[in-house]
Amino acid sequence: MSTTGSVFKEKNLYIIFSITLVAVMGVASITPAFPDIIAYFGIDAQEVGLLIVAFTLPGVFLTPITGTLADRFGRKLVLVPSLFLFGLAGVGCMFSTSFWSLLVLRFLQGVGASSLSSLNLTLVGDLFSGNERTQVMGYNASVLSIGTATYPAVGGALAVLGWKYIFILPVLAIPLGIWVLNGLKNPEPKNKQKLSTYFGRVWKTINQRNVWALLIINIILFLILYGTYLTYFPLMMKNRMNADSYHIGLMMSLMSVVTAIMSSRLGWLNERIPVKRQLLVGSSAYLLASLLMLVADNYGVIAFSVIVFGLGHGVVIPSIQNLLVGFASIQERAAFMSVNSMVLRIGQTLGPLLVGAFYALSGLSGAFWSGVGLAFIMILIIHFWVFIPKDDSSVKSVD
Repeated sequence: MSTTGSVFKEKNLYIIFSITLVAVMGVASITPAFPDIIAYFGIDAQEVGLLIVAFTLPGVFLTPITGTLADRFGRKLVLVPSLFLFGLAGVGCMFSTSFWSLLVLRFLQGVGASSLSSLNLTLVGDLFSGNERTQVMGYNASVLSIGTATYPAVGGALAVLGWKYIFILPVLAIPLGIWVLNGLKNPEPKNKQKLSTYFGRVWKTINQRNVWALLIINIILFLILYGTYLTYFPLMMKNRMNADSYHIGLMMSLMSVVTAIMSSRLGWLNERIPVKRQLLVGSSAYLLASLLMLVADNYGVIAFSVIVFGLGHGVVIPSIQNLLVGFASIQERAAFMSVNSMVLRIGQTLGPLLVGAFYALSGLSGAFWSGVGLAFIMILIIHFWVFIPKDDSSVKSVD
């Protein structure tokens, strides 16, 4: 890229990808150590899910606030302090002396993380448009999946030394915050409109048929991801295969590698397969993967199940994100995408609790049957509720 603007855009892309990698670090890197944490603190399988809940819960309440602040005062003003808090609280988890203190620090880390998963997508919408945005969104989802592929393996390897060592990784957020402060070159919204007008435009953007459908689908898929998969897949491997944290991490990484490959092909897929069909196929993959995990008793079936899960995840996540980011203008985009992030946090927070209730009733089979049921509900919503014209004319920002 030769022009100054293009150089800045390329540099911005690396910063966006780095924010994405930090945003997914908070959960993906610690789940392989769940069996070790259970043993260390003497807690049960349902309680360990609180480490995810404590981290995701702040995002349910804070994400709309951080999105509004980012629209009114700028993206950097929110991003930099968020990254610093994420890093400091994350490293602080290493020094926890009780499960309660670990939960408190995870909550503070979650406060720092609450804006990251919405503002990275907001920046994509701010900086790119059209087919270029579609490609960048696919690449960003691919980077996200590379992170979720790498972190379980790295976390599992660190957990071999002791579960506390997995909390070394968040320190990387601190130099990233400095890079964002000095290196990010992005257009900032110039919001002069009254708050009542601003919130009215945000609500007008949200209150559309396709937006509601996509937000509900996002809740359900994160119920599956954070409940059925991230919380109970490691326990399934431990119970059925007597797998250690390292091998659990490697198997979970396989899913993310497949997701990364699929996500990177989003632009290619959109030229050949209608978006609604992509969503239906991806949701069906969630259902099939949950059924396979229900009966998996050897590494071959387990590997096949995570490959199927990864194929579905690699199609659904970037497709939904790309659709959503196009609905809002730069003046309201951060708030709008923060609503999407809040929805994701709801799914992340409720997933371990909801699926944990099924686990309490029927053990691992109950956990994976809940994944089957949730995926079936996704399929029904996509089939009967989502309407995407062939020219994608429904995906337009509110004027």
